[in-house]
Formats: sequence, structure tokens, C-alpha cells
Amino acid sequence: MSGATSDIILERMMSLHPKIIDLTLDRVWRLLESLGNPQNDLPPVIHVAGTNGKGSTLAMIRAGLEGAGLTCHAYTSPHLARFHERIRLAGELISEPDLAAVLDECHAANGDAPITYFEITTCAALLAMSRIKADYTLLEVGLGGRLDATNVIEAPALTIITPVSIDHEQYLGDTLAKIAGEKAGIIKRGVPCVVGPQHYDAMEVIEARAAALGAPVIAQGQHWHVFEERGRLVFQDERGLLDLPLPNLPGAHQIDNAGAALAALRTLDAGEAAYGAAVTRAEWPARMQRLNSGPLAEIAPEAELWLDGGHNAAAGQALARHLASLPERPTYLICGMLNTKDIAGYLGPLAAQAESLTALSIPGEANTLPASETAGAARAVGLEAGTAEDLRAALRMIAERAPHARILICGSLYLAGHVLRENA
Repeated sequence: MSGATSDIILERMMSLHPKIIDLTLDRVWRLLESLGNPQNDLPPVIHVAGTNGKGSTLAMIRAGLEGAGLTCHAYTSPHLARFHERIRLAGELISEPDLAAVLDECHAANGDAPITYFEITTCAALLAMSRIKADYTLLEVGLGGRLDATNVIEAPALTIITPVSIDHEQYLGDTLAKIAGEKAGIIKRGVPCVVGPQHYDAMEVIEARAAALGAPVIAQGQHWHVFEERGRLVFQDERGLLDLPLPNLPGAHQIDNAGAALAALRTLDAGEAAYGAAVTRAEWPARMQRLNSGPLAEIAPEAELWLDGGHNAAAGQALARHLASLPERPTYLICGMLNTKDIAGYLGPLAAQAESLTALSIPGEANTLPASETAGAARAVGLEAGTAEDLRAALRMIAERAPHARILICGSLYLAGHVLRENA
């Protein structure tokens, strides 16, 4: 397989296990052992779990550390347009030759033994990051925490748990307490854990796990506070008060994410330069991202075009709050979702903020909810809804109906990836 492109190797990796998700760490430990346990050679690790906000929080931490002159590896998922987005080495996206080489090496070490796509690609990321110098490694949990393939770091520098809500019940459990227990599985003995805002049921589980392991908890509302005041972000902990610009990532929910990032940076003693950079320099695509140019933007040139990849009930609530805070403008949704999601829970909060919804089937996704079912679910929560054959047709329909509309493409990171590829 030597010399194959990363796409070819990744496609072959998809066939190594009959399931896309099969939570256990046994296969990961086996492959890491055969690779020489690269997870033990990483720069200090910051491990981030949670249902919502973990990607944005990680992006702010990276911006802060880099603003302080430090370098970071980062591993996130899923990717949007290209797999390379998942792996940053000392701040730069992994190159195609390096990605192909490390995937090839992991495939050879694994042979034909069963292993999921996420597990083997996570091992590849850890291997790549172990070979490049950096000051920190930022790891985002893929699903859950306790049995996630990233949960192989014995002694991270810091763990973080962003807000926990109901999602992926078929894998993590059908109650908030069960899901929080899975997220809390990243907590390690004696390692500080920054905790974002939580429902009582989740917080109780997280605190119990931390207490059992002697892990100091640094929790919002107890050890730190964050809020907006007069167009500024105010963060306060036992070290004092920070008066900073509002996060450059849009949405009121980013205040809480910024708070978790700042609490993490304070715990790491990152310094003053890190705090301002965290809230002003973060980049995180498909989180209320404005599309100002490109082929899709040109279809509706007078419209305000936005993209968001949130896909669960909590994300729907946060998105609705953000839309309500924007200057008044007729809002039209273009939505595609996976059939594993709580579509009513996601769309319900958005119904009061939108004129109508145009439903799409997500191109190339076997688990897409058919457009007709998405439209039906939208009508059930009070939205006028129809379907379109594809994204461009949906944009044309809305542009003809309301040229100056606010158009939000939403419902799935997989749809968001399709959008970014189409608009490139």
C-alpha cells in the first residue's frame, strides 16, 4: 500500500470493522502497543469532552496558547471538507504526504485485525503528534469519553468537560446522569478538571467521579464566573477579574465556552497574552460561520448567508437564542439531519425564529434523514416547510422568494462539510 493517497487508505480502513461505532478501548490499546505506545510521548495533553461546545472551547484554548507564543498539536473530529482538518501538528494542518505515511504505517501495523475507522485514525493522529515537538497537545473526544479512542492518556495536564446534554443515547445511555458518567470517564487521578455549566444531574456525577480520583474540580458557578457586561466579556476567579472583548465566535453560548477556555488557560498559567487571544483569534468553521463569498453565496448575492453544524436539542436552543439577538431580518432555514438525531428537539426552539424551512437529504450520507421526513418534522413544530432537490435549488428558491433574507444552512456537520466543499 506504500505510496497510496490518504483517501485510498482511509477508504480501506472503513472496511476493517463491520460497525462505524463500537465503543471499547481494547483494539486501540492493541494497536498502540504495536506502534510503540506513541500516546506516552506526546507533549502535555489537554483532553476535552462534552456534548456541546467542546470544539469551540478547544479552538479558543489553541488560540490562547498560540497567542502566548506556544505551539499546539490538535486532534478534532469529525472533519468538514477534508480529513486533514482533524490533525494539526504544531499549529499546521497535517500535510498529505505525512498523513498518507502515518495512515499507511498504522494500517500495516494493524493488519486485518478488526478496528473501527475512528480508532485506527486516532492512533494515526497520536503517532503523528508524538513525532513533532510542541508545547501542548489538544485532544477532543469523539464520542462519550470513557471508552473513546482518545482516552488513552494516563496523566494529562488538564481535562475539560463542556456542557453535557442528551445525545447519542444509543451509545451513551438514556439519562443525563448516564451520559455524564461516560463524559466523566476522561477524568484522571489528581488531574485538574475544568467543568462548564451543567445540569444538576450531570454535575453530581462529574463531581463524584472527580472526588473518587482526587481530581480538583474547577467549575463554572463555583470556582469561576463568566458573563457579558456592557458589550465586554467579564471572567472572574480567585485570581481576579479579566475584562476582555466578546468572543469573535458568534453566539451567546460562546460566552460559556470562552469561560471554560479562560479557566483552562488560568490553570495552565498561560499568561495575559493568552487571554485576549483566546477570545479574539479563535477559528472554528461551521459554528455560525458567515459565508460572504463563493459559488453558493453568489446564488443569493443580496442575502445574509450563514452556516451552522449544531445538531442536537441543546444546539437548537443556543442557535435560536443567537438568531433572536440578531438585527431583525426574515430568516429562512435550509436543513438536513441524520436519522440518529432528535429532530423535534433541535427544530422546536427554531420554529419561532424562522419564516420557513427547506429540507434536504444530506448528499452521500447513508444515515441522512430523507428530506420529506425533515420537512414533516418541521411542520409538526409549527414551521412552514418544503423540500428541495439539492442545496443550490434550495438557495435559488429562497432568493426568489425573499432576496434580502437571512438564510441559515443547519442541522448537521455532515451537511456543513458538503456546503464548504460546494462553496470552495
